[in-house]
Amino acid sequence: MKDFLANLAVQIQQVPAPTFDEKKRAEFMLEMFRQNGLSRLEIDPVGNVLACLPGTGADSPLLVSAHLDTVFPAETDLAIRREPGRIYGPGIGDNSTGLAGLIGLVTMLKDENISLPGDLWLVANTCEEGLGDLKGMKAICERFGDSPLLYLVLEGMALGHIYHRAIGVRRYKITCHTRGGHSWTDYGNPSAIHELARLVTALDALKLPDSPRTTLNIGRIAGGTSINTLAPEAWLELDLRSENESTLQDLIRLVERLVENSNRPGVWFELQVIGQRPAGELDRNHPLVRHAKNSISAQGIEPRLTLGSTDANIPLSRGYPSLVLGLTTGGGAHTRDEYIETEPLEQGAQHLFSFVCGAWKA
Repeated sequence: MKDFLANLAVQIQQVPAPTFDEKKRAEFMLEMFRQNGLSRLEIDPVGNVLACLPGTGADSPLLVSAHLDTVFPAETDLAIRREPGRIYGPGIGDNSTGLAGLIGLVTMLKDENISLPGDLWLVANTCEEGLGDLKGMKAICERFGDSPLLYLVLEGMALGHIYHRAIGVRRYKITCHTRGGHSWTDYGNPSAIHELARLVTALDALKLPDSPRTTLNIGRIAGGTSINTLAPEAWLELDLRSENESTLQDLIRLVERLVENSNRPGVWFELQVIGQRPAGELDRNHPLVRHAKNSISAQGIEPRLTLGSTDANIPLSRGYPSLVLGLTTGGGAHTRDEYIETEPLEQGAQHLFSFVCGAWKA
C-alpha cells in the first residue's frame, strides 16, 4: 500500500490546485472516485468533490475529508525529487498525500471485502489554505450537520498526531488612507505607510500570554505609489491565534481598539475581517479519541493528542465530533522543499483502515 499511496500522491501533486482554483484537481479526484466504483458522485457549488461507499446498515455515516488546495500559485514548478525513503515536491505532503489516503482507504476496504455498518462519505474539499476561510468545509457541515458519526480530516504529514482541539483564528486586512501628496512640497502631511508603520510597532509591542498560547503575525504588507510620493494608501494582513477562545476575543478587542485610536484628522483606517476559524474541542476522553489512540498504538507509534488550525475547526466549533489524523511523516510544509517519508505510509494506511473499520463500535 505504501507504494500505491506514494505514487498516487505524486499524481495528485502534479495537478495545480491553488486556493480558489482547485477545479483541475477536483476533476482528477472525481475521476478517481469514479474508477473506484463509488456512488453519488458530485462536485458541489463550492467545488467540493463528494462520493459515497454505501454501508450495509442504517448506522450514522462516517465522513472522511482531505483538502484539495495548496498554498502554491498555479505557475509553481511542481517537479518532484526522489531520494531513498523520501519524495520532495511542493504540496506533496500538504495535502496530496491526504487526498491519496481517501483512495487508499477505499482500495483497502474493497480488497478486504469489508462492509461498513454506515455509509462512508469521501470528500475532497476546497479552500482550506490561506484566505480560503474553510469555505469548503463550511459547506460540508451545512449539508451534513450533526448526522455523521465523525468528521474525520486527513492531513498528509501528521502521522501519530491526533488533533482533537481547534485553534481559534481571526484574520484582518487593515488599510490606512491619507490624502497623499509630494514628498517635498507636501512634506509634513501624513503618509499612509508611515501611519501604518506606527500601527505595526504598536501591534508588535502587545504582550501576549504564553499560556494559553496566543500569537500575532503580520504576514503581508504593501502600499505607496512611488519613492517621492506621500503614500495615499497602505495595507497589511494580520493573523491572530489562540488556543483559548476567550483569550482570542480579548486580543481581538485590543487590536480593534488600537486601530480605532490610530484614526486622526487626515488619517483613517479601514478594518476588514478576511478570515475566521472558530475554536472547538472534542473531549480527550471521547470514545473516538480513545479509539484513535488505540489504532495508532497498534502500529507501534506513540499517539500524541494535539491541536491545530484545520478543516476540523468548523465541525468542532459547532459541537460535531471531529478528529484530524495523518498518513505519514515529513517536513518543509508550505515550502518548495516539502517532503514526505514513504516508509511510514504503510503504518499510516493501516492506522486509517483500522480506525474506520472500528469507528462504529468505539
